[in-house]
Amino acid sequence: MRKMTLISLAIAALPTLGAAGPFDDLASVEILPGWRSASGEHIAGIRVTMDPGWKTYWRAPGDAGIPPLFSLAGSENITGYTPHWPVPEVFYQNDMYSVGYVGSVVFPLRLYNEDPDAPMRITGQLHIGVCEEICIPVTLNFDELLPPVGERDAAITAALINRPLTEDEANVGAVTCRIAPISDGLQVTTTIDVPSTNAKEFVVVEAGDANIWVSEADIIRHGNTLSATVDMVHTSGSAFALDRSAVRITILGGDQAIDIQGCDAG
Repeated sequence: MRKMTLISLAIAALPTLGAAGPFDDLASVEILPGWRSASGEHIAGIRVTMDPGWKTYWRAPGDAGIPPLFSLAGSENITGYTPHWPVPEVFYQNDMYSVGYVGSVVFPLRLYNEDPDAPMRITGQLHIGVCEEICIPVTLNFDELLPPVGERDAAITAALINRPLTEDEANVGAVTCRIAPISDGLQVTTTIDVPSTNAKEFVVVEAGDANIWVSEADIIRHGNTLSATVDMVHTSGSAFALDRSAVRITILGGDQAIDIQGCDAG
């Protein structure tokens, strides 16, 4: 079940990615300026467009992918941000799986500021992986002025709508995690009380720590009970403790997804 690829092990090194490389013309980036919300936050979007046949990845990219990394160094009147992740697809190639987007994707960003009445400048880089037959890290630079008054953008709005269901929306009941030691880490079995998506289901389990590698899940469903078992290994090879409240579980089925945060002791 477990396959730890060189790409998986290299994820922790992504923040060291620097200037644009020779493959960066495989994808382009565009800032969608968006609008200022009533609370003063700004909703913008980053649109990534790739060459035909190429794809990029979701925040938990799977065995053969590289997670997107946003860097807003150099931005003005931006104190923080929250990315939103549209529902991704699951891909299988060479006996490995990945999770992401084909052709193009818009990542909405909720941006926080010091002065909601002043312009905001979003400057920085997006580090992504793009993949066809091989997977290549790419660095995309952006610099855009976000005015204090803006119009709602249809592409950003569509990406915000294309989100996973919450636990309440999906009628999720009890969620537990049973933990057992293995030779190099932990085996975690999540058991979820949730109605079927009526499609082939795929479960992604995230440990809440980017330094913890998580295997593809082995899934069993009996009626409204879905179980997913994964192995977790720290990339340093050292022992670690798992915070159940930080565990994030995503159920992907058909064109929908369910986002579950945290689990109780099983």
